Amino acid sequence: MKKKILIVYGGISRERPISIETGKQVAKELKKKYLVKLCEPKEMSTLVKSFKPNIIFNALHGQFGEDGYIQTILETYKIPYTHSGPIASMIAMNKEISKKIFIKNKIVTPKYINYNFKKKISVKEVKKKIRFPVVIKPKNEGSSLNVFICEEKNFLKKLIKLKFYREILIEEFIAGREIQVAILGKKKLGAIELRPKRKFYDYKAKYEKKAGTDHIIPVDIPKSKMREILNIAQKAHNVIGCEGVTRSDFKYYNGKFYLLEINTQPGMTKLSLVPEIAKYKNMRFIDLLDWMLKNASIHK
Repeated sequence: MKKKILIVYGGISRERPISIETGKQVAKELKKKYLVKLCEPKEMSTLVKSFKPNIIFNALHGQFGEDGYIQTILETYKIPYTHSGPIASMIAMNKEISKKIFIKNKIVTPKYINYNFKKKISVKEVKKKIRFPVVIKPKNEGSSLNVFICEEKNFLKKLIKLKFYREILIEEFIAGREIQVAILGKKKLGAIELRPKRKFYDYKAKYEKKAGTDHIIPVDIPKSKMREILNIAQKAHNVIGCEGVTRSDFKYYNGKFYLLEINTQPGMTKLSLVPEIAKYKNMRFIDLLDWMLKNASIHK
C-alpha cells in the first residue's frame, strides 16, 4: 500500500504565499508515489484523525511554522514529521539566540546590537558599537522580510519602519558575495552563489523571476574554501541541533565567511535553492523529498 503523506502549508505568517507555493510543489511531486493531502494548520488535527497519515510534511515558513510552535503540536500526534524539532527550530528562528550559539562555537557572524524599542538609540551609539552601513532586521522573520540596509543619514527613518516589532537586531553590514549551503542531515550537499540585481538578496530577489537574480553553481572559490564553508554549515547545523534539511546563508568577504543565519525550513518552490543544489548534485526533486520523508521522526 502507498504511504499517506499529510502536507501542512499556508499558515498565518507573512511568508504564507511562499509556504503555499512550497506545499503545492511538494504535493505535485509526491503524488507520483504516495497518497497525499494538503491542509492548513487549523485543519491538521481533523485530518490526522480522518486521513491517518504515515508522515507529516511540514511545508510551513515563518512564524508559527518554523519557530518551534507547530513542531511542539506535531510532537503530540506521535507521527513522524519532517525537518527539525521544537527546540532547534526555535533557536534557529531567533537570530539573537542563534548568533550567541555561533559565537560560542567560534563560528564567525556579523557584529550586532539587540535593540528594544522601549529604549532610544542614537546614531552615535550605533557608530561606536558597530559602524555604518548597518542592517536592521526582525529577530524572528525569514525570507529577508522587513530587512533594510541603512546608512548613517537614513538610519533613524528606516528604524521607525520596524517599530511594530518589540525587538530587532542592528547588525554590521558585510559586503561581498552571497553564498548559501544546503545540508542533509550529516551530508554536505553543496553550495550556490546568488548575484542579485537589487541592492541585496531581499524578498523580491528571492522569489520574483523578474528580479533577475543570477544563480551560480558551481561556486567559483578554491576547493579549500569550499571545504571550509561546507564544514561551517555542517557545524552550525549540528550545534543548533537541527535535523533533516537546512540552508545556511553566508557572506564571503576578504577571504572570510560570515554566517548570517541558518534556515530549518528552506523553500521547495521552483526558484528555491536547496532543490537547485540537489539537481546539480544529480539528486532529483523526488529523491530529495524521499530523503526528507525517510528522515522524518518524532522526539526531536
